[in-house]
Amino acid sequence: MSKTQETTLEIDLKALTHNYKHLKSRLQPKTKFLAVVKAFAYGSDASEIAKHLQHLEVDYFAVAYINEGIALRDAGITKPILVLHPVPVNFKTLIERCLEPSIYSLKILKEFIAIATKEKQQNYPIHIKFNTGLNRLGFNAKEVDAIISLLKNNTAIKATSIFSHLAASEDLNEKEFSLNQINKFKNIAKVFSEKIGYQPILHMCNTSGILNYPEAHFDMVRSGIGLYGFGNSEKENLNFKPISTLKSIISQIHTIDKGESLGYNRAFIATQTTQTATIPIGHADGIGRQYGNAVGFVYINSKKAPIVGNVCMDMIMVDVTNIDCKEGDEVIIFDAEHQTAENLANTTNSISYELLCCISQRIKRSFCR
Repeated sequence: MSKTQETTLEIDLKALTHNYKHLKSRLQPKTKFLAVVKAFAYGSDASEIAKHLQHLEVDYFAVAYINEGIALRDAGITKPILVLHPVPVNFKTLIERCLEPSIYSLKILKEFIAIATKEKQQNYPIHIKFNTGLNRLGFNAKEVDAIISLLKNNTAIKATSIFSHLAASEDLNEKEFSLNQINKFKNIAKVFSEKIGYQPILHMCNTSGILNYPEAHFDMVRSGIGLYGFGNSEKENLNFKPISTLKSIISQIHTIDKGESLGYNRAFIATQTTQTATIPIGHADGIGRQYGNAVGFVYINSKKAPIVGNVCMDMIMVDVTNIDCKEGDEVIIFDAEHQTAENLANTTNSISYELLCCISQRIKRSFCR
């Protein structure tokens, strides 16, 4: 892409295609693929990402909340959309927009049946979530009979899938725990299918599950972070291409004399004559205050420039004393070459997910197709 003239998140759809094809290569041909595009597709652009993946013929999408699913429908997404954390107040709208709820408790199940019945639905697709160890959302194994009873006593809904979520699939030190989760899910699925009288879609694996536990691919897998370019290990990262590049420009260069301060709270005081560059991106854009005071870095003309002083709402300042640069030059906050979002996040003991999802919607998006 060309040199940027403003703060921009560049999204490489060719890299997205590469990541999708790599993940698909790890599956059996008949295994379905669900693409997770919640949180604006991990901070990128959910509509554009979903349209591209729909063209690549993914089988399902998943979002966290109903309004995210509505946005995809408005963008022209016709594939099934699983809503992972629906709330009852929006059930009627969910049905109107042909979204499919994750049902995780008897209370939620009863409330959805009531709305689906009122809306005169027949076999409306729902997804039954079981808790096998993450202890976040989901039924437990002892509730299977109660679920089956409710499903069999009405025709308004039908369990399209049953699923669970691995808690530590990226950590091979927790392999015993993960295998125990997988076995629990297998047992639940067997009992559930026998009692309901048909075989719903089974799915459990996230990105790390796809890579580390092929025995748990079942009928469908779910991938989020892998699509966006990260495999949750240094070895697996070699097979992925980060899709996002966050760029900005140098707005102004200052010379700070020894003893002078820079920024709010005088957090940086020069110990020698220092040149600093001011860049139009700040904590309102997702570059949190934790990256300030030489914790985080950017790259200017392929050289590392530490963030100095406190991160401002709309700006950061970096030390360019030893960098040949001028106002208007391009700045790389993260990309696939200099430092990835994961590398930058690691400087604050965070993870790529957090940094990517925090990138503000006010930042311009551009696409490489």
